[in-house]
Amino acid sequence: MFGDDRSVRMRLALVAAVLIIVGVGVAAFVLSYETLRDLAELAGIDRDDSWLFPVIVDGTIIQATVSVMVLSNRPDERRWFSWVLGVGAVVSVAGNSLHAFTDGQQLPNWVAAVIAAIAPIALLVDTHGGVMLFRAAQRKGVEKPAAETVSDVEPDPVPETDTPVVAAVESVPDLDPEPVQLPLPAVAAVPAVVRTAPVRPIRPVPVRPRPVQQPMLPLAIPVGG
Repeated sequence: MFGDDRSVRMRLALVAAVLIIVGVGVAAFVLSYETLRDLAELAGIDRDDSWLFPVIVDGTIIQATVSVMVLSNRPDERRWFSWVLGVGAVVSVAGNSLHAFTDGQQLPNWVAAVIAAIAPIALLVDTHGGVMLFRAAQRKGVEKPAAETVSDVEPDPVPETDTPVVAAVESVPDLDPEPVQLPLPAVAAVPAVVRTAPVRPIRPVPVRPRPVQQPMLPLAIPVGG
């Protein structure tokens, strides 16, 4: 019982917070719109076109806010839009403060030049932001079907057999596979080449006979006689 009452109170508080945020946002936008429009007129912009200046500034802030909320899982894109949100908020606050400071007087030329440069800069920033959002949406669309395809794939069912797995494993060693004879590659006969050294004829060496020396006998020669 108490749990139901608490949930009801939480829902009522959430609805009240949302209504307050919407109301404050609309009131702030209206006041900022009128102030920035007057500032554009003080910068020399015609009355018929001055309403575009607050639309550019506050519209950029709204785009950056929504993009930061949407790109919660894209840190790079979210960081870019966070910078855009911060710069846009600074421009809006500075414009409102400058309007109060001028007190309806014509703005100096350099201030008017800065205000005139805001429009083309916002065009570049918003265009780049739109491209980043489009690319992020494309990547998300490509990744999501791939994830669903992987999750939808069901594994092949395991066939049911009456033979126990243990019996099938034990029957494997009993198999006597036939020997496989691989054909030997044919080897071509190569004739053997035997190299013999050439035979050289033996030349006879001439033998020179030596003279026979006979021993000399002693001779007796008479003396004086």
